[in-house]
Amino acid sequence: MDGSAAEASVNILSDSPQSVNEMADVGLADKIDWIIGPNKKHLSQGKLNIGLPQAQQTREQLTVERAMESCPFKTGISGVLGFGLGALIGLFAASVDPVDPDQAQKQRARDVLKDMGKRSFFHAKNFALIGAMFAGTECCIESYRGTNDWKNSPMAGCAVGGLIGYRAGLKPAVAGCVGFAAFSAAIDYYFHLR
Repeated sequence: MDGSAAEASVNILSDSPQSVNEMADVGLADKIDWIIGPNKKHLSQGKLNIGLPQAQQTREQLTVERAMESCPFKTGISGVLGFGLGALIGLFAASVDPVDPDQAQKQRARDVLKDMGKRSFFHAKNFALIGAMFAGTECCIESYRGTNDWKNSPMAGCAVGGLIGYRAGLKPAVAGCVGFAAFSAAIDYYFHLR
């Protein structure tokens, strides 16, 4: 840099409210205040908006949001998705089922498809029931406790597992409660740490 350019930059800075010599004695926070200017907002003055600005939601949007976060909606969606997943698992289970060689020659395509449909429906209704029971119980527990934390999932798992196991007796109910609670806690732990 030649001498005339250096003098020009010093002249520009000396015309500003604070000269270079004055800036050397000022701390970093004061330098940032000088660069940004007096119109900045401090973090303590209000809410910090990060990201893109969002328009205020309309009444209809708030109604739809509240409906989608309700316990009946969550229960219904879990039942429908559980039905679909169970149907796929039943279809897969029926397709890999071993076939007796003696009966393989006697079976027709219609009989095989009918068996696959029965298997799919059996798994679908069980998955739908478990999904709906778990989602509804977890939502009710969350609403009752007023908090969304790691305890809700094991509590719901224990309640659902206990109810399902109670059909076979008290010991299976306890085993179902412990098993479902442990599985729910493990899945919740896995998904929240990712």
